[in-house]
Amino acid sequence: MNKLSFKNKIFIIIVLFFIMYISFSNICFGADPTLITKLKSAFEKIQGYILKLATPVAAVSIGVGALMRKFSFGDEEKIRTGKNLIRGSIVSYVLILLTNMILSLISTLLG
Repeated sequence: MNKLSFKNKIFIIIVLFFIMYISFSNICFGADPTLITKLKSAFEKIQGYILKLATPVAAVSIGVGALMRKFSFGDEEKIRTGKNLIRGSIVSYVLILLTNMILSLISTLLG
């Protein structure tokens, strides 16, 4: 199977963002149709729910990882698993916050 190179992946991402920009911009439609308005509000609600759930989920994951490290009793595998759980939950939470920031930036630039 042929794997995509890094340049091809970046190109595909840029093309997808360009298509999304064209399809959701006022230049293409002149005004937002009802379907686009409903989709936009649905995506905003989903984004709100994800942000509301992300903080408690990250806190619970970090707490479980800390407890796993605390009560490992010297077992290296449990210590490693706890560290990976803490690191993974922090990275995931940061990615969710960055995604929210990028989407807010895009929405302010588009109007």
